[in-house]
Amino acid sequence: MKTFFLSMAGAFAAMFVFILLIVSFFVVLIVGATNSAPPAPDRVVLSLDLNMELPDQSPVGGLAAFSQTPGFIDLLTKLKAAETDDSVQGLYLRGAMIGVGSARAEELRQAFHSFRDSGKFIIAHTQGTYGMSGPSALRSLTAADEIWIQPGTDLFATGVTFETEFLAGLFEKIDVQSEIYPFYEYKNAPNSYNETSYTEPHREAMTALADSIWSVSLSDIAEDRGLSVESVKSALESGPKSAQEVIDLKIMDKLGWPEEAEEAARERAGKDAELVELAMYMPPTISIKAPLIAVVGGEGAIITGGAEGGSPFSSPPAFASDAVARAILDAGDNEKVKAIVFRVDSPGGSPTASDQIWRAVKRVQEKGKPVVVSMGSVAASGGYYVSAGADYILADRSTITGSIGIFGGKFALEGAFNKIGVTFDTVSVGGEFADAYGSGTFTQAQEAEVKAWLKRGYDRFLGIVGEGRGMTYDEVHAVARGRVWSGEDAIEIGLVDEIGGFMDAIDKAKELGGIDADVTPRLTFYPRRKSGFEALESLFGVSEETARVAYMLGMVANDDRMQVLIEDLARADAVNSGQMLAVGPRLREH
Repeated sequence: MKTFFLSMAGAFAAMFVFILLIVSFFVVLIVGATNSAPPAPDRVVLSLDLNMELPDQSPVGGLAAFSQTPGFIDLLTKLKAAETDDSVQGLYLRGAMIGVGSARAEELRQAFHSFRDSGKFIIAHTQGTYGMSGPSALRSLTAADEIWIQPGTDLFATGVTFETEFLAGLFEKIDVQSEIYPFYEYKNAPNSYNETSYTEPHREAMTALADSIWSVSLSDIAEDRGLSVESVKSALESGPKSAQEVIDLKIMDKLGWPEEAEEAARERAGKDAELVELAMYMPPTISIKAPLIAVVGGEGAIITGGAEGGSPFSSPPAFASDAVARAILDAGDNEKVKAIVFRVDSPGGSPTASDQIWRAVKRVQEKGKPVVVSMGSVAASGGYYVSAGADYILADRSTITGSIGIFGGKFALEGAFNKIGVTFDTVSVGGEFADAYGSGTFTQAQEAEVKAWLKRGYDRFLGIVGEGRGMTYDEVHAVARGRVWSGEDAIEIGLVDEIGGFMDAIDKAKELGGIDADVTPRLTFYPRRKSGFEALESLFGVSEETARVAYMLGMVANDDRMQVLIEDLARADAVNSGQMLAVGPRLREH
């Protein structure tokens, strides 16, 4: 009955949205018939608010696809196109208050430098940054020509902190036994279940990662502002700074309000300059005869299967193996496509799904199509697995990558159920392993079989990496064992070819695809991006389960710790169903 009512509600909602769209369509027609389209402005100042929460890639389903939400890489491509648009004079940048993430700040900084090198200006304004954000909010601004800060606000750009939750104490209280086996000591995701605090290898890896990100952040800020690294480090590590202190320290340039900074940008652009949001900006059309580069995107947890269905209130899985593998194969089958850029932003997931995507990469390479991987904020564990076979891998210095390893096992829940009066009895046929994933603990023989299965998975992972990177098993094992690396460190150990962002990956794809350096290619996206009306078709018809999950996620949307616990429990459920996982450690950057 509940499912019936939910389906009816979905149908009525779909009907309402459809009627609203029809009415809007006719309003647009009427307005269009009575008003001629305004001429394109001669002078434009683009605007970008870094407080927007954007996915790395444009969603291909859900309400986000219906509303045509842009992805982060779309903004990068538009900003690059604006460099050669004579109508675009500059950029007005609104700074983030909580942070944008270190890798994203790095790509923005690179894009801003390129934009300025083309002869355009950037005026940035911030209303202060807060302690949870780390250095990324400041780092994303410092490439601007001038930075304004609102009077009465503060700059609180702390160092880099990674926080990890541990559930072993809870499991002890409720008599749940974690039998999760990592391969190997640096494969730290299972530590959330097995430990109450960092192990020495876990702490070692996290400390090295934080040191690397903090170091490159300080270096970038200092270079952009013409200051010494030591002076920036001293300023940021000594606590919050008032707006005036920030000006005195030359970290920023002017005191002022947002509307004053916006007006300054307009004045610099010239008379009658119009402000246009970067997301809404339409770059000049590229010739249809221009060579094609395919962009395939994968974002989030890597799972098996397709990417359709689910709740209309959230995007469908963006890294489903059937969908991403098919996208790669379709791009490879397009004779007009000269090369493929595979944008990876994922902490990992299923090794089986990762294997399927890796194989798709190899198949298009066999057809002569080069594949260049552009790593986003994170491309770890399964995210590295799908990348390892590419012809060339680029990462930002702040990208979190590596974590070459796997884990698996189960949670023995019998003791917890016994505490509330629930007991179990078992009838099992089919050998000693038949009841391995029951409620009790593994027998010694079952544990040995599980570990042997996981070892085979680890060895295959290392073989994939070794083949792709031209390394021996021992060479890969020395830098694997589950350890995460920053992009800067990954290039030193041979896991990455070049430090660079998405636009650098496009340039490399041009080179490998035989496209002249001075030619601007057209980008074609796989899976094909749906129009708003196409996305609407699959928005409704919500099951009871997905509606409930969507509601729960909405309730905890503003609590990142609760979100982490929910995701941990989801992983625990996957492990308890007998799945092997290639997932990096849980990282929340402060």
